[in-house]
Amino acid sequence: MSERMSCRELLEFLDDYLAGELETAVRSEFETHLAQCPYCRDYLQTYRDAIRLGRSLCDDPQAQVPDEVPEQLVQAILAAREKG
Repeated sequence: MSERMSCRELLEFLDDYLAGELETAVRSEFETHLAQCPYCRDYLQTYRDAIRLGRSLCDDPQAQVPDEVPEQLVQAILAAREKG
């Protein structure tokens, strides 16, 4: 990995970051990048929202989607569920 984490590298570590499984040095680089990159912060928030939405649909199939969730995201998740 380079001295400074790139946006592409950040994406490679995203799942491990959210699971709390990054080594201390990598986590520090990840969080430094997030502090400096609004695009990656937005991406991380969207990713978290997608996970939250997906889990809520699995927990309660009758649950209503929050208004702040973009319709495109809802449709993408539903399409992925249909593919199976």
